[in-house]
Formats: sequence, C-alpha cells, structure tokens
Amino acid sequence: MRKTKIALATIAVAGLLALGLARPTTAAEDASAAAQLTAILNGPQRSAAHKARDRYRHPVQTLTFFGIKPNMTVVEIWPGAQGWYTEILAPFLRDHGKLYEAISPRDKEKFHSKLAADPAVYGKIIVTELAPPEKTEIAPPGSADMVLTFRNVHDWLRGGPDAAEPYFQAFYRVLKPGGILGVVDHAARPNLPYDPKAMSGYVRPSEMISLAEKAGFKLVAQSDINANPKDDTNHPAGVWTLPPTLRLGNKDRAKYLAIGESNRMTLKFVKPR
Repeated sequence: MRKTKIALATIAVAGLLALGLARPTTAAEDASAAAQLTAILNGPQRSAAHKARDRYRHPVQTLTFFGIKPNMTVVEIWPGAQGWYTEILAPFLRDHGKLYEAISPRDKEKFHSKLAADPAVYGKIIVTELAPPEKTEIAPPGSADMVLTFRNVHDWLRGGPDAAEPYFQAFYRVLKPGGILGVVDHAARPNLPYDPKAMSGYVRPSEMISLAEKAGFKLVAQSDINANPKDDTNHPAGVWTLPPTLRLGNKDRAKYLAIGESNRMTLKFVKPR
C-alpha cells in the first residue's frame, strides 16, 4: 500500500512538472491540511449520519489527494440539499480562503436554509447556480484554484455525453491556469456493457477522462482512495441498490450492506497554463 501511494504521488508530481504547472503541495502542507480536516470531521456542524459515511467517502484522504490548501478559492459543484462536503469545506476555507457553492436549482431552498441555520460556519459562502445552458457563471472567470464535483457527472449524462460537456466547460472557464479539477464518481467495471447515459449510476473512468480532456483538462493523477473491490457495479437497481439508498428495501439488505457504498473513481485534472 505504501509503495502504491508513493507511486501515485510520483506520477502526480511528474505530470504537473511535465505540463509546466503550479508546484504540487509539499508533504508538510498535506500533513497540515490533513490535521485541520481531521479536526473538522469531528465538529458539531456535522450530523452523526454524515460522520458515519466517512469510512466510505474518505474526505481527508480525498481532499489532500487533490491538494487542497486553506488559502485557496474553491468551487464545489452541486453540493446537494444537505451539503455533505460543504460541512467540511466551509470551516476549512473560512479564515483564509474562499468557497463558492454552485448549486442545482432543485436544491436552492433547502441549501439556503442549511446555510442560514449556522452563519458562524457558513456565513462566508458565496452561492451561485449551475444549470446549463442558462446558468453557467459559477464564479468569476479565471478566479478559482480548485473545482470539486462529487458524484454528479452520472446525473448529467442522462442526456448523453453531450449534455455533460457544458458543465466541464464551466469548470474550465472558472479555473486559473494551473488550477485543479477534482472528480469523484461511481466507477463502472470495464467488463460490463457500455452505459453511455449512466442509467445505472456508474460511469467508465475512461469516459470521464474523455469528457474532461475534451474541455481542455489534462489528467495528472488518479487514486483508488474511494474504490470498493466488493462492488461489482452490476446491481438490479443500479448504484442505488447499495447504501445509503438501499432502493430494494429489505430484499437482500444484508448482502448490500456488506458490500457497502459504491466503487468510485477519484481523478485529478489540471487546466494547463
């Protein structure tokens, strides 16, 4: 495992340097960020239900893999009505950075209510909307150090690959040259039939990479942080068969609880200079 992590880090550094991009974070910076994030995970702003999912979503490892720093300008895409990652990003960036939340219009009312309930934690968040083609100005062009999207791309693919393209174009516009796009989504096993509209909720990593590269991004690193070898990604109700949704109710419930949450890809892209 240690050799794997070193190899991944080496690939990431080599990729960044080859592209002439901003230097990667140092080990000391990653350790400092990890310590701050770990403390935040236990904060009162997070519910017990959200904390219970840390073992599947690995927020500290994921965010440090992407190279987040507390002085960055970060745009989180479609945080959902509950803002699972928002509860972590907001306190982490509150004092020295800036956080934009580009929400889906369907979550607007509930998300604003969540922020209003705890202004000490969320009061500095800047809320925008992302709903192509009408609403794509998620932050000032060229202003963001990092864009993060967690388990959203499969939703956009319902309209086919072309439907997802405006989202990636919006990410590209908002990032500074050298800025990072971090993507986490349900990863389909390559032996299964191609599902271009991601009706199962799973996306082939190769398809995700193609979408990002078409918008101009370059892949610099990928990680198995959020992979789940128990998940064969072939279920009767798609990814929603698994927890936390458990769409089949009590049918084979123990089986799906034993599998846990979905197998996920974790991809780090950069906007070239």
